Amino acid sequence: MTASTTEYYLNALGMCCALGDNPEAVLSNLHAGQAPGMQQKSGWIPERDVHVGTVQAALPAWPETLSDFASRNSRLLAEAARQIGPDIQRLRQRYGADRIGVVIGSSTSGIAEGERAIAQSVSAGSVPSGYHYRQQEIGSPALALARLLELSGPAYTISTACTSSARALASGRNLLQLGLCDAVLVGGADSLCRLTLNGFAALDAVSAGRCRPFCVDRDGINVGEGAALFVLSREPGAVRLLGIGESSDAHHISAPEPEGRGAEAAMRGALADAGMAPAAVHYINLHGTATPLNDAMESRAVHRVFGDQTPCTSTKALTGHTLGAAGGIEAALCWLLLQDARGEVPAQRFDTAPDPDLAPIGLLHGPLALPAAGTGRVMLSNSFAFGGNNCSLLLGT
Repeated sequence: MTASTTEYYLNALGMCCALGDNPEAVLSNLHAGQAPGMQQKSGWIPERDVHVGTVQAALPAWPETLSDFASRNSRLLAEAARQIGPDIQRLRQRYGADRIGVVIGSSTSGIAEGERAIAQSVSAGSVPSGYHYRQQEIGSPALALARLLELSGPAYTISTACTSSARALASGRNLLQLGLCDAVLVGGADSLCRLTLNGFAALDAVSAGRCRPFCVDRDGINVGEGAALFVLSREPGAVRLLGIGESSDAHHISAPEPEGRGAEAAMRGALADAGMAPAAVHYINLHGTATPLNDAMESRAVHRVFGDQTPCTSTKALTGHTLGAAGGIEAALCWLLLQDARGEVPAQRFDTAPDPDLAPIGLLHGPLALPAAGTGRVMLSNSFAFGGNNCSLLLGT
């Protein structure tokens, strides 16, 4: 595969997650190693308190005229869109509403609203007033956002578990390459719901405390919620979407392929797409869920591609695993770090000792100094999912 001669840019970002209510707060808390929204809560899993990553922002009210799409997921996306409202308005004026696409990744959509409807139906014999099945349809997030913003270009939702919003960026680039759009709003959103948390608990995949990626005693994930929304276009900007690698190894419905061959293919695909060698990458944001199997698989794959010299961390101890939104949120963290005047990546959070049995990779034990702004910074963001679905995104300045 040869690198594309056309360049694609991520020119605006709106986001909220456990790290903060907007990009500025997220970046500040990332450097400080603090996550205000990461808290121990009861009520999500029976007879057990768990750490969850919550969005603490007061989310925008959802319009009554679009009540069929009313959900926390929709409101998370509305908040991300509100933050880049002037950029979206400028795109409408330049290209027209029909030339702007919307591609959103999500794995929960409005499941929480569906849970409440079922509970009331069982207890009272009727669903809540205002409930509509469309609120929980997996395809609703992109349609909800497109209608909220009155955009009439292609709009659809991708749901490939934990790669959903990474693949949304890939799909958005496809729309630009095909000439179907002049700009695409790409990203993802997922909100907390009991179905997801109890599903992971049934797999023994939820940590007893704060998750500990790549640590010797790691015991599972913390689930989080959040949203990230980019403007993707050909308009030159500060951050380029350099390369995308996708694979599907279909090893197992939930367990990763032990050697990480699909993950390796995705990383190598992103490098090939960008026409870059592994040595060109300054930092890797690892998928790093803190489950025993995932971290072992990813370590093997990263070691084969990058050895143990390329600096890398997992940020999920600060955001929680935001599932379908994870790819977008973690690409957003790279987007922020690429432009940060501080010029460094914070160290990996290690609550206990790193696992010595993992394949050696360049986990950061202290801050990483990046090349000076304007000299070119390159970062890779990994997302791997149930069913052997893999996606790696390469971003750079």
